[in-house]
Amino acid sequence: MLRFRRTLAAAVLAATAVLGMGASAAAAGQRAVTGPPPGTAAWRADTVLGVRLPDPASAAPAEVAAFLAALTPAQREALAVRHPLVVGNLDGAPFELRYRANALALAQEHRAAAAAAADQRLSSSARAAARARAERYASLAGRQILAFDPRGRGQVAEVFGDLAQGRRTAVVVPGSDIDLMTFDRARDAGGTPAGMARALRAATGDQVAVVAWAGYTTPVGLGLDAATADLAVAGGERLARFLTGLAERTGPATVFCHSYGSVVCARAGLGPEQAAGLVVLGSPGMETDRATELRVPVWAAERGEADWIGEVPHLSVLGLGHGADPTGPGFGARLLSSAGSHGHTGYFAAGTASLANFAALATGDLTAVRCATANRECQDAI
Repeated sequence: MLRFRRTLAAAVLAATAVLGMGASAAAAGQRAVTGPPPGTAAWRADTVLGVRLPDPASAAPAEVAAFLAALTPAQREALAVRHPLVVGNLDGAPFELRYRANALALAQEHRAAAAAAADQRLSSSARAAARARAERYASLAGRQILAFDPRGRGQVAEVFGDLAQGRRTAVVVPGSDIDLMTFDRARDAGGTPAGMARALRAATGDQVAVVAWAGYTTPVGLGLDAATADLAVAGGERLARFLTGLAERTGPATVFCHSYGSVVCARAGLGPEQAAGLVVLGSPGMETDRATELRVPVWAAERGEADWIGEVPHLSVLGLGHGADPTGPGFGARLLSSAGSHGHTGYFAAGTASLANFAALATGDLTAVRCATANRECQDAI
């Protein structure tokens, strides 16, 4: 049995290496960022208002929303100033308050990183890393940052559009190799959550508010992280809470899950009160054999031309692999056309059938959906 497990692991890793899942060299296992945000201890000890503040780790988003609604604007602002990292990540808090808190937290982290970059007592590599962080923090200034956590490789969520006024909401969940530094980049923008969110919002004619959510620790490079669900389990818990808080104010979102992000979406255990549906693309599997085992509608983009994910073994044995192919005939997903898309990160490219379908689902216009040829589940849905 041990020999079999080693053989299977070698096979999965070999496929990963050949197909380029991540960086060019194997990376050490990632440690998931879990638990409440930095500053929680000070938040719990805060007695300025004369009442106990809702615990970021255990209070339901509805409880948070009710508590903050009972405060004056000045009291809410004071909380954001005293505890920016907590308020900025507090699911259930008003969006504008979170934007304000995260702006303060980013400015605070920028000052610290800039100081480290100039500290000659540090090594040149440490100063360079601090300089890169400072530049990233500065690049996020003035943007609608709905979540920000500097721990580990850094996590961030950005809103494109107006969540408070938007008729519908969409959330993009990315896959491997995404963190604070790679959240938004000029090279291969379609492979970043920010690039996907921008493209989706534009394709809807700016009708839909889209959240680019890089709120979990993703796999990096090659290794067992990408072949197992450990990081997806931790990420799924964070995604479920985030979507619960979002739904308190916007209703359930349409969730777009790319690559390893589809494992996260599956592990989140989402219900119709959180998600109007899951749209998966470039998926290695969803830890289940049938779409009906998930509690919300599942749409899957047919595999685009030259998407290497098709060569990844669709299996799940001894904790390795992510199960059945969501685009396979036995899975039962509603299969969307992705004509014109190319590669693993080309599904949101302008002019593709996949992006047009994503926009139709995000706006709720099912009559505009273009199904993959002869897929009955998709045809029945429209």
